[in-house]
Amino acid sequence: MAVCSFVERTYIAKESGRVAPLSAYPLLTFCLMSSSALSNLALNFINFPTKVVFRSCKLIPTMAVASVIHRKVFTIQEYSCALAICAGLVMFAAADWQLSPSFHPVGLTLVSASVCADAILPNAQERLFRLGSSRLEVTFFTNIFTLLVMTFTTLLSGDLIGIIQFASKTPILQLYMVVYTFIAYIAISVHMTVVKRFGGVTAVLVATVRKAMTLVLSFIIFPKKFSWFYVLGAGLVLGGLTVSSLAKMEERKQQKQVGRSKEFKAHQSDVDNGYSKSEDEAENQPLIETVPSMNGSPR
Repeated sequence: MAVCSFVERTYIAKESGRVAPLSAYPLLTFCLMSSSALSNLALNFINFPTKVVFRSCKLIPTMAVASVIHRKVFTIQEYSCALAICAGLVMFAAADWQLSPSFHPVGLTLVSASVCADAILPNAQERLFRLGSSRLEVTFFTNIFTLLVMTFTTLLSGDLIGIIQFASKTPILQLYMVVYTFIAYIAISVHMTVVKRFGGVTAVLVATVRKAMTLVLSFIIFPKKFSWFYVLGAGLVLGGLTVSSLAKMEERKQQKQVGRSKEFKAHQSDVDNGYSKSEDEAENQPLIETVPSMNGSPR
């Protein structure tokens, strides 16, 4: 990721320098690594269905964090739609569960911390974008910091040496890793563009819908036994998205009406001021008599 972002930033976008201070990127690195590391550690105490339940609900914490960091105000309707979408994802996944969710205090703490890190990350990225940082700048420096930290931690654990030895003996794995890296970089670039243009909450919403589409595609490619959980999950996800989209459309319509109303009032005020000015000028203008005087000149 660091190499791809460096090549695009240096040779394609011709971009150099940075806007955000380096001190802003350790937080992004910490959240990025905590998101995956803590959820994987949690599997030592809880099973996979429990992890899916928590990870599918990160949209709501993201909205809560956005309310604190960016002072965004979300309505009860928006929270209800988010809850419906999250519940729909859980229903989709529940149809394939062979085990019921397990609840262990340590595991729940770790996966909850992972979700919190996931909620902070897009909002922290959005704040850098508001300061003027570009997508490539944030992507490059975030991956540079993450590369340094992950190299150190995987070297200590032995995973780095192990994967190098294993990949050197498995050419197909090398191909898979290269292909996956390029696809992942495209996905990350698109995700960062969404964060920059529409905000962190919208980006997480899109990522959540992506999970739903992944489940649907999995259902099509690998046929499964019919379950009402699929129907219920699809209804909740599509219903939540539909209501959310209709609410956004209505909000934009109202904003346009308010804007037009303000423009009309401003125009009407300018017209009224113009009339008043003309009347004042007419009242203050001296009268010129054109009655001829004794010598015939007007006075």
